[in-house]
Amino acid sequence: MQSGLYVTLSAQIAIDRRLATIAANVANQSTPGYRAEEVRFKALLSRAGDRPVAFSSAGESYISRRQGIAIKTDNPLDVSVQGEGWIALQTPTGNVYTRDGRMRMNAAGGLESLTGYPVLDAGNAPILLNPDDGPPTIAQDGMITQNSAQIGAIGLFSLDADAKLQRYDNSGVIPDRPASPILDFSNNGFAQGYVEGANVNPMLEMAKLITISRTFQNIASATEGSESSLTDAIKTLGSTT
Repeated sequence: MQSGLYVTLSAQIAIDRRLATIAANVANQSTPGYRAEEVRFKALLSRAGDRPVAFSSAGESYISRRQGIAIKTDNPLDVSVQGEGWIALQTPTGNVYTRDGRMRMNAAGGLESLTGYPVLDAGNAPILLNPDDGPPTIAQDGMITQNSAQIGAIGLFSLDADAKLQRYDNSGVIPDRPASPILDFSNNGFAQGYVEGANVNPMLEMAKLITISRTFQNIASATEGSESSLTDAIKTLGSTT
């Protein structure tokens, strides 16, 4: 069995998957709240022959939860999430969770994301501001004050550490397990007048790209070697018949 060709093919498929995630991360390095996409690889062993052969899996994508850098904007409707929490948005497909804290107030006073989705409180209800009372003050626990009156609080939610996250738009995620409201704000909360940048390190992504390019070259060389040995074997066997 010419296993070398299959091993190098599995590696090329894995590298193609990794290149796609790097391209997406680099393209969104300036997107507020964007969570980088990473890939896990596993070795698949085959013992069909005389010796075990390791193949690379195609890779399993997952969304990184590393925190991005807070960027000061001084916009009263911008908030940066501190800690592990997520902001909940009401969308046509259900609740979506994001770290993009850029918000706006619509004509009716509804607090919504820049994409037009209502921002929810801890009870999963939309938040309504008074458009005539000026800019709100948002406390660490999400409490919103306008004209010295408390009118609601932005909900902060925790996503299970084992939950698989499906991307929604650029900065939103949908977990496969229910989210839980955060009630302890000692290590979590909001910072008004800031937004969280993408958790993408451009220099690291470029370093990964260089490493992967070199790996691809090595795999190409290994493929050529396997093909050459197969050709030589065919020639040798053909000359003896």
